Amino acid sequence: MKLLSVVIPCYNSQDYMKYCIESLLPGGEDVELLIVNDGSVDKTANIADEYAKRYPTIVKAIHQENGGHGEAVNAGIRHASGLYFKVVDSDDWVDIRAYLKILETLRDLVQQEKSVDMVISNFVYEKEGTRYKKVMKYDNVLPEGTIFTWNDIKSFRKGQYILMHSVIYRTQLLRDCGLELPKHTFYVDNLYVYTPLEHVKSIIYVNVDFYRYFIGREDQSVQENIMIRRIDQQIKVNKLMIEQVDLEKVHHPMLRDYMLRHLEIVTVVSTILLIRSGTAENLKKKKELWLYIKNNDIELYHSLKYGLMGGLINLPGRAGRSISVGAYKISQRLVGFN
Repeated sequence: MKLLSVVIPCYNSQDYMKYCIESLLPGGEDVELLIVNDGSVDKTANIADEYAKRYPTIVKAIHQENGGHGEAVNAGIRHASGLYFKVVDSDDWVDIRAYLKILETLRDLVQQEKSVDMVISNFVYEKEGTRYKKVMKYDNVLPEGTIFTWNDIKSFRKGQYILMHSVIYRTQLLRDCGLELPKHTFYVDNLYVYTPLEHVKSIIYVNVDFYRYFIGREDQSVQENIMIRRIDQQIKVNKLMIEQVDLEKVHHPMLRDYMLRHLEIVTVVSTILLIRSGTAENLKKKKELWLYIKNNDIELYHSLKYGLMGGLINLPGRAGRSISVGAYKISQRLVGFN
């Protein structure tokens, strides 16, 4: 059995997927790379097949009709044979030295006949055109070099979140919790991270800058203008996060608090994008989203709306919306996200 399965979702990725794959090949026989060609119409399929032919014991090419990023991840989970599971998008890459340290940690766990539900490591915002690279680190809240539980975690600070880039899950946990990401939907990475969290009991943190998250392509899904154009998909994911996890049933207070904050930031992004669009239709959708939350869970509604961030994004009138957008722009500069 492989230590680690890495799924690489690819859609028309011919121009950059090789760099991603080459960064992962140094894992050797400890890993399997599942290149999922999600209905591409360029040379993606040929490139995937070439790597599978050249590295038959490491690389598998999976071809499917276009189902979107979530269905590519679903295919990876279905085909994975590794003990642990990682998603690496085809326009991103990993740091090789950090990668080898991650694999060493997984190997040590196996040799000691131990396992964890989740591995966390740092990631870097590789934002094109910026000299300073923002690193999302967790060393101020997570114990290093030991297996720990939610009881051992200090409070996460504002702007510090467990994202797809920073997490490796135990493969069987993803299957046991029934994770199934929706087809033809962007922004499902939030569901991928958020939904399994309530099932996580044991964690290990490896303090290395592993994942390199590239931001800069004009057609990238996280560009703000594209997110506004796809706002209905952002809202869909936002609602699914609320529907799939009942926070009142998450018994550990630290985990529940963290998950509330994660849901809060996703809801803030949804709301701000609706405001930023400036259309009457999207301002109506903003009201509908908050009404949906209120009707679904009144306690959650109060927690989200009357917290600091909820208060900022729900200020009334045009002046209130301007203040909301201003706070969002400051957050963009401080955290480095799009």
